[in-house]
Amino acid sequence: MRAQRGLQSPVHYRLSQTRLFSLPAVSLRSHVCRSKGRTIATSCRALADIGSVLTALKRTLGQEQAEADPEALMGPVLGFADTAPSWSSLQSSLESQRQSLQLPAAVDLENGPTTAHALKRTFGSQQPPRLKLYRDSAAWCPYCEKVWLQLEEKQIPYTLEKINMRCYGPKPPAYTAKVPSGLLPAMELDGRLVIESDDIMKALEREFPDHKPLMPSPNSPNERSRAEKLLRLERRLFGDWLRWLTSSWNNEAHKRGFLATMSAVDQELGVADGPYFLGDDVTLPDLVFAPFLERIAASILYYKGLAVRGQGRWPNLDRWFDAMETRPTYLGIKSDFYTHVHDLPPQIGDCASLPEAAPYAAAIDGTDGSSWHLPLDRLSSTSLEPHAPGDKPERDRWQAANRLIGNHAAVTRFAARGCGQEGDQPVWAPLSDPSAKPGEQHLDAVSAALRHVAHALLNEAVSKERAAAVSTDSKQDTSQTHPGEAVYLSLAYLRDRVGVPRDLPFPAARQLRAHLNWFLDSIEG
Repeated sequence: MRAQRGLQSPVHYRLSQTRLFSLPAVSLRSHVCRSKGRTIATSCRALADIGSVLTALKRTLGQEQAEADPEALMGPVLGFADTAPSWSSLQSSLESQRQSLQLPAAVDLENGPTTAHALKRTFGSQQPPRLKLYRDSAAWCPYCEKVWLQLEEKQIPYTLEKINMRCYGPKPPAYTAKVPSGLLPAMELDGRLVIESDDIMKALEREFPDHKPLMPSPNSPNERSRAEKLLRLERRLFGDWLRWLTSSWNNEAHKRGFLATMSAVDQELGVADGPYFLGDDVTLPDLVFAPFLERIAASILYYKGLAVRGQGRWPNLDRWFDAMETRPTYLGIKSDFYTHVHDLPPQIGDCASLPEAAPYAAAIDGTDGSSWHLPLDRLSSTSLEPHAPGDKPERDRWQAANRLIGNHAAVTRFAARGCGQEGDQPVWAPLSDPSAKPGEQHLDAVSAALRHVAHALLNEAVSKERAAAVSTDSKQDTSQTHPGEAVYLSLAYLRDRVGVPRDLPFPAARQLRAHLNWFLDSIEG
């Protein structure tokens, strides 16, 4: 039996806003719904968004499925031997491998490359930041992303406070006291509050002219006029994308409109000599387009079966994506297809799938039996999910192991929600369950399983035969084993909630998901 979401394992539909690998154990609070292996319709039956949930269920399973007991869905699961190294030994191995790979001893969150984990960015300045940014805690919001990109490209010192999106529960009272609408992003500049992303971006250009101007000067009227034209084109693209993405009627007309606007974008990208909209370097139009082109590439493949990138249909757009992925600013902020296709419905409502998209959706979701299993295919600008920098598997596995080992107590408790108790505080988003409780009695077993995963990440476990050494059967000494059922639910729950860039960069996230599946495969009966 494969660990296939939507079939025998926990629900695989939407992501949590909780940062799995950056919270201390005492403060790990999830905004996800613990489903314990129930079907989507079952786990979300009390929610108002039942229509979109059923749509997702039909897409994933191809048919409606009756409520079933989690263990019945899961099938037989073996116990496993607690033979993995201790967390302290794993930490020592991690450090040895870091030195061997010549990776930095620590990440400079304030001055180093762009990262989703920084709460303060100074870029080497000794002056206290004048600016505070409020963005969403999961790095899902496209309007937050373009402001975030602008700050990083201009290297304006700032502090950050992360606020949950409303679809995952009430916003903090301290934030709504400042911003009654609760909208994100928001910015405090010299104590003055600015909301709406466009107004924030204009203010940043106006107030910080010495930090890499991103809009052509008014003294260059032709270039400035073209930049403003491009910003209007971005809004046209946004409308045509959402019209096709969310509609289940008049498909061909909506598709034609979307394709025509995408071709217009591609044509504009061919006007200047360089790969960007206005030439050899990024400008404000690139930063405004980036969050939506990123989401378009993910969602149109997943829901409509159309590859936007890497197929040569829009060659200037391919060149633009490749150029953006050379920039540390963008690489530190960009998400992956899996995160985007599941973070969009809570923000914009139901997305309408076409039958021809099913194979792509299965590959992105990891339910095809191969894309989230070892050995992983290499990444490139023409892979199913294009990633121009490619991957470095040894480095990527180390990054995943580093996050897991360094935060193992918090991650263990989070994963154990998969075998714990559902919360009593329902919220709007289908997989949100902020008051869920972990299965305390299974924490040792979950921790042992995660030690096996961390050990595999550090030692390149690439075959099912090697994984088989983890499993044990009932004839062996049970004093050295843990039961597998609760662990299976827990690790599958964790696997389905790894978010990019919130938890890990894309290449490292796919390594973690695949190694969690490596362990799940090993305990399947």
